[in-house]
Amino acid sequence: MWLLKSDPETYGYADLERDKRTVWDGVRNPQALKYLGQMKKGDQVFVYETGDDKQIVGLAEVTKEAYPDPKQKDPKLLVIEVQAKERVPKPVTLAQVKADPAFAEFQLVRMSRLSVMPVPAAMWKKLLKMGGM
Repeated sequence: MWLLKSDPETYGYADLERDKRTVWDGVRNPQALKYLGQMKKGDQVFVYETGDDKQIVGLAEVTKEAYPDPKQKDPKLLVIEVQAKERVPKPVTLAQVKADPAFAEFQLVRMSRLSVMPVPAAMWKKLLKMGGM
C-alpha cells in the first residue's frame, strides 16, 4: 500500500477520475523513485493532493509496474500506471494525520517533501476509517 502526492493544479484526483487511468510521472527524488520501483501491479494507493488543502482525496490501483519514463533520456527516471478506484468520502487532511500520535513515524509526517511513500498496513486501515471507508 502506498501514498502518491499530486499537485491538483497540475494533475489532481479529478483528472484521474476523468481519465480513468494515467501514467504517473514527474518523480525525481531518489527515495521516491526507489519506492516507485517497488510497486507491484494490484497495489493499492492513496492519492494525496498538495497545494492549499493537503489531504488524501482518493484511492487508486497500480495497473503497470515501474518502467523507464519514455519522455526522459535518463533510464533511472521511472513511471508507473494507475487507475482511479474511488474518492474518499471524507478527505483526510495533513493536520488530522499530524495530530494523531499513531502517525508519528509515518513518512508523510517525517519527510513531508517525499512524493511517493509506503503506507504500513495499520496506518492504511486507520486512514481508510478516518476517510469514512
